[in-house]
Amino acid sequence: MKNASINDNTQNITPESLSLLIKDWGKELGFADIGISDTDLSAYEAQHFNWIGENFHGEMEYMARHGTKRTRPNELEPGTISVISVRMNYFDNDAELATQQLHSPEKAYISRYALGKDYHKLIRKRLQALANKIAEVTDDFSYRAFADSAPVLERPIAEKAGLGFIGKNSLIIHPRAGSWFFLGEIYTNLALPVDKPFTKQGCGPCTACIQECPTQAIVDNAVIDARRCISYLTIEFKGSIPLELRPLMGNRIYGCDDCQLVCPWNKFTDPTHENAFKNQMDLDSATLVELWNWNENQFLKKLEGSPIRRIGFIQWNRNLAVSMGNVEASHAVLEQIINHLQTKLGKVDALVDEHIDWAINQLKSRMDLASQNIETEVTRPDNLMEKEKEKETEKEEHRAKNAIKPFIAKKYYLPK
Repeated sequence: MKNASINDNTQNITPESLSLLIKDWGKELGFADIGISDTDLSAYEAQHFNWIGENFHGEMEYMARHGTKRTRPNELEPGTISVISVRMNYFDNDAELATQQLHSPEKAYISRYALGKDYHKLIRKRLQALANKIAEVTDDFSYRAFADSAPVLERPIAEKAGLGFIGKNSLIIHPRAGSWFFLGEIYTNLALPVDKPFTKQGCGPCTACIQECPTQAIVDNAVIDARRCISYLTIEFKGSIPLELRPLMGNRIYGCDDCQLVCPWNKFTDPTHENAFKNQMDLDSATLVELWNWNENQFLKKLEGSPIRRIGFIQWNRNLAVSMGNVEASHAVLEQIINHLQTKLGKVDALVDEHIDWAINQLKSRMDLASQNIETEVTRPDNLMEKEKEKETEKEEHRAKNAIKPFIAKKYYLPK
């Protein structure tokens, strides 16, 4: 924990007035909301260790590595009395419509938080700036700042600090701000007045996120089986993606936002004001083939400063191969995709080769099925009625193009 020295201008202020100053400074630094909590997370501890005990953390061994340091802040940073929690919005309203991209099989869907620059450094710098301001007016101030960078139970802490409730999808949701935001914390030795926590989950009877999850990874209220979660599979997991989950991943190559896209509270989300979080690399409109054709140097150069770079070139290609194998298109398009896939066979890694082979087999099976349907149509004149129905269906789909519906749930809720 850092000890911040003070200068001659240090003022004697009350904890209550300091709390108000912290919130004002936080807003000036670009945080959308700031809350303060104590360090008692005992109400969350059993659920956390039950989650670990069920192996729902998959291969994220760091989730279990630190024992109770994650659930007991004073063990991680001795002397911690209060936790300052912040949130910062990241949804870019100027990016291509998320739902449009998700429903375009040949496009590459990337989680909205990763369209811009890596948030870790930016939030840590802002937290440091906030700590510097606190040090100017406070004696004996010790602290440590976090932005998804240590064994911190972020969401329970945020709930205790009044930044939102933990939703059925396990994310922090605020009734007036949705869930499209990052979290950060400052552990401090200052005894600050705590904010009113959220004590009730605001999801009510809604189960849209549970229904819409492509791989059914939400196994209970606010309980995620990471081993089935597309965000885990595409980012944290380094191995061979289970065969039964590959077709369910669709065109999602980095992360997954489906549970947020169908959450009714997210119609109240405010767009980000941080240019760093705005789409800067045209990842909101890139096609799978376009990204597949990058070599490793292009991958490193084009994604410089992006959180995506940390998964590495091998995993990037593994994810792309799966999504390319899920494309449904015309015979000619599928043939072109197969040709692109074949260009990297034996060129990247054995793991990538395995997923390329799977993808090619998927596409060839789809092409064979399409050929069989064509033959059936040619030899059976009574299909004319069916063809007319198909044409009418295509017209309906065209008319509904701008009113895309979720795959399972009833409606999308995009920020206004």
